[in-house]
Amino acid sequence: MSQIHYATYPSLEDCPVVISGGATGIGAALVRRFAGQGAKVGFVDIAEENGTALAAELTEAGHNVQFLACDITDTPAYQSAIADFSRLHGDALVLVNNAANDHRHDWRDVTPEYWDERIAVNLKHAFFAIQAVAPGMIAAGKGSIINFGSISWMLMAGNMPVYTTAKAAAHGLSRSMARDLGPHGIRVNTLVPGSVVTERQLALWTTPEKIAANIQRQALHESVMPDDIAGMALFLAADDSRLISAQEFIVDGGLANN
Repeated sequence: MSQIHYATYPSLEDCPVVISGGATGIGAALVRRFAGQGAKVGFVDIAEENGTALAAELTEAGHNVQFLACDITDTPAYQSAIADFSRLHGDALVLVNNAANDHRHDWRDVTPEYWDERIAVNLKHAFFAIQAVAPGMIAAGKGSIINFGSISWMLMAGNMPVYTTAKAAAHGLSRSMARDLGPHGIRVNTLVPGSVVTERQLALWTTPEKIAANIQRQALHESVMPDDIAGMALFLAADDSRLISAQEFIVDGGLANN
């Protein structure tokens, strides 16, 4: 693989950014890359040890990063954390709704309680985070909201129907909120990761054989890594995408339509 040269986005310097699920995996890559752009990053996660360590590392390196341990399914607590970030960094001008849990499940075993819990962790928090940051963005006359989708429902993936339902709904949330917030200069888009190699996937679902099979199905024969997703998030957050809204951006190495 040739050497990779990443872009720098001047509009992200000193920009207040809120990221959910930022302690590990794709979320940690998002936190690192936004911090590297000079953004003022606030992130939440239930993984307190990982989040604290990441924030300490980046702060020691001279970046402006704050971490708050938070369960995003607790809406009042999450909105309170966002308010705390606003007091520290100013009102968020970028919101990255990354947090999710793709736990596999059999449709026969789904209870009403499990349904509600999975919708809460994969969809509900995104709406209420938007509700929390939108007033500040409206006052500023600009902002970027990035909701995370998934190619799982596009590929008709089985064994996780509540997850795929929530992720399909994220696309509808983006398009509806893009219409409502667009008159205020706020962009809302959906970032759709493909089969990304993360610590969680390696621990729970992915094997070397599955990775090799995915690579062969892709148009580009390399694994999709968290940094690849973060690179698209930076573009969608920056002024470079100022007239892009209500769109879907698939980062999957050319797998989704294969």
